[in-house]
Amino acid sequence: MVDIDTRPEGFQRVSAALAASSHPHTPLWLDVAARTAQEAADALGVTLGQIAKSVVFRRKADDSAVLVITSGDKRVDEAKLKPHTGALGRADADFVKARTGFSIGGVSPAGFAPVDGFAAPQLFIDRELFRFDIIWAAAGHPNGVFKLTPGELERLTGAPVIDVVQA
Repeated sequence: MVDIDTRPEGFQRVSAALAASSHPHTPLWLDVAARTAQEAADALGVTLGQIAKSVVFRRKADDSAVLVITSGDKRVDEAKLKPHTGALGRADADFVKARTGFSIGGVSPAGFAPVDGFAAPQLFIDRELFRFDIIWAAAGHPNGVFKLTPGELERLTGAPVIDVVQA
């Protein structure tokens, strides 16, 4: 097994955050990059819905980040999210990296490292993830993932569970 110290910094940060929270599963390093939920599902041999997809938005009122963790087979409905956050805009790659510490394709629900002056994102978990016993989330790099239950995701993040996907 390859030493974690040789892995990218984001993967190491998520590994440390999971260990600090006594998460029962260490992150896995995939042989292929999984920048999309479909690529992750294919690499893991699971259904698309079991991928805990991280979707980052830019809150217009204060330019802060909002992160929704939802099933890979669902799309976030911004109109359902707006009562919880206010008006939202799109987040580009530079915004995502600055506000989360992760590049798109590897945004984890744990181990944030926003650049100086920025707060960690406001998090929400979509209830659609609770359709599954086991889900997989990004571990700070497109090649990194970790296994958990929806309940473990809720405990790990402290994020509220809401209904924010398109019907």
